[in-house]
Amino acid sequence: MRRSFALAGLVAASLVASIVAAGAQQRMVRVGVLECRGGASIGFVVGSVTHLGCVLRADGLPEDRYVATIRKVGLDIGITQETALAWGVFAPVDRLGPGDLSGNYVGAQGSATLGVGVGGNVLVGGSNNSIALQPLSVQGQVGVSIAAGLESLELRPGR
Repeated sequence: MRRSFALAGLVAASLVASIVAAGAQQRMVRVGVLECRGGASIGFVVGSVTHLGCVLRADGLPEDRYVATIRKVGLDIGITQETALAWGVFAPVDRLGPGDLSGNYVGAQGSATLGVGVGGNVLVGGSNNSIALQPLSVQGQVGVSIAAGLESLELRPGR
């Protein structure tokens, strides 16, 4: 069974790499920063679900709010009290309108926490898989956990 998970992980990582490589061929422009914060999260060995409130900050535009659901598949054990993430948002256009980041994103993820911890992830998705979320810095969290595997992020318009 472990071998199946490892094989599935390699296949998925290859898929993510091919999507990122295909996206890199398009002209990508940094349009802003997506900042997300959330409360407690519990890892269930093979995955977890975390809910976050997010804000897209772009020069010259009002804040664009989103509700995020992060699902992890792979090794994910532990409890975190709070999580803060920040991604640079890259798109094939110079400006995004309200709600334009809505959609589903996928990518690889890894993190470790003992007290205060760090992690990182790169996600691709949105409209026609044309938007890339790249970590500006590491993810910050408080708790005790370790996680590595695949991650999906669902962004929906928020308040």
